[in-house]
Amino acid sequence: MRKRMFVAAAVAALGVGVVAVPEALAAAGPAVLPAGQFTLAADYHRYDELNSALVAKLGTAAVHTVMDNANHDRGAITDSLGVAGYQTGFTFDSGDNSDCANYPQGITTSRDAVGTANGGNYDGHQLVLVSWYTKDGCDGASARSRITLVDWDATYPNKYRKILLVEATGTAAAPNFRDVKVHAGGVSWYGDYLYVADTGHGMRVFDMRKILKTDTGGSAEQIGRQADGSTYYAHNYAYVLPQVGTVTAATTSGTPLAWSSISLDRVSRSIVMNEYTCASGCTDYPNRAPRAVRFPFAAGATTFAAATSASEALQLPWYRLNGVASHNGRWWFNSSGSKQLYYWTPADGAHTYAWVSGGESISYWEDADSADLLWSLQESVGHRNVFAVTQATYGA
Repeated sequence: MRKRMFVAAAVAALGVGVVAVPEALAAAGPAVLPAGQFTLAADYHRYDELNSALVAKLGTAAVHTVMDNANHDRGAITDSLGVAGYQTGFTFDSGDNSDCANYPQGITTSRDAVGTANGGNYDGHQLVLVSWYTKDGCDGASARSRITLVDWDATYPNKYRKILLVEATGTAAAPNFRDVKVHAGGVSWYGDYLYVADTGHGMRVFDMRKILKTDTGGSAEQIGRQADGSTYYAHNYAYVLPQVGTVTAATTSGTPLAWSSISLDRVSRSIVMNEYTCASGCTDYPNRAPRAVRFPFAAGATTFAAATSASEALQLPWYRLNGVASHNGRWWFNSSGSKQLYYWTPADGAHTYAWVSGGESISYWEDADSADLLWSLQESVGHRNVFAVTQATYGA
């Protein structure tokens, strides 16, 4: 695979290239639901005035500038993942791998953003993007969210950079920003826009062309505009990505959707979402059958229309689903609870495969020169591996 790091070394070290596919018997598949009952309302201009004022105050940094200043080293995977079709992957540095207050959740790549054109490069870089949520201490409540941009190209060092997600506040004369307190369970990058799952509402929208530069001084607790009116702190982050819009979900009948994870389907030009639910016994999550829903983008755009109806909706027979992906009429669902990956199409039915523990979101990686991949990651402290498997190993 062109310009990919660690492949031969990782496969040899882990012995994953020859793992047999432990497929279970075909299981009952999803049931089709009326798609029209699920809708979206999109507003890409909610923060225009405030964000323009912040840009005037702080200035922006292009993605290539952020990566020129990447300050964390990624490393090779040393865990034995034991997944069939393993191709490549990486892990975060020791501080991020063992951090009990920050948890990686969603995954998307520059292949989502631009496809296979120009080697999958966005602003000159082939990138893997991971969303995280931050707790207020190891056992605290959710406090903020961030992303990491990871270089995935031999042309550049094996580096990544963290960017804080923020929401504009204040006034045009005195613009400010605050933390985005979402679980960030799923993320999709399409064109210049980054869509982040907001569990009870839908998605928050960010623009990768509008990364702001902030002052790294102050304390780790300080965020936003300081008393002098010209200094802006962001928990010591050098870069923040301000929210530009909202995509709000509604349900005309039944229970509102819980936006646990999302993924981009470039073939049908849509975002798919799924719910994390339990069969019974959960106190923090719904106890009911989960759903997966597809929402199409506006024709010829990387944005949603002001009003959008779902084009496909499914009720799923599986539970504790942390990740979803779809491509060319095929679906994949990752269950952290059962350590299984489910594959389904209406024609082929459902199939079950062994998967990793602590598994989170899934992203489909199109490749014009080699096999397509499924990227995923693990959230478990000490085992935060980001990895890719051949898609064909898990379904036709």
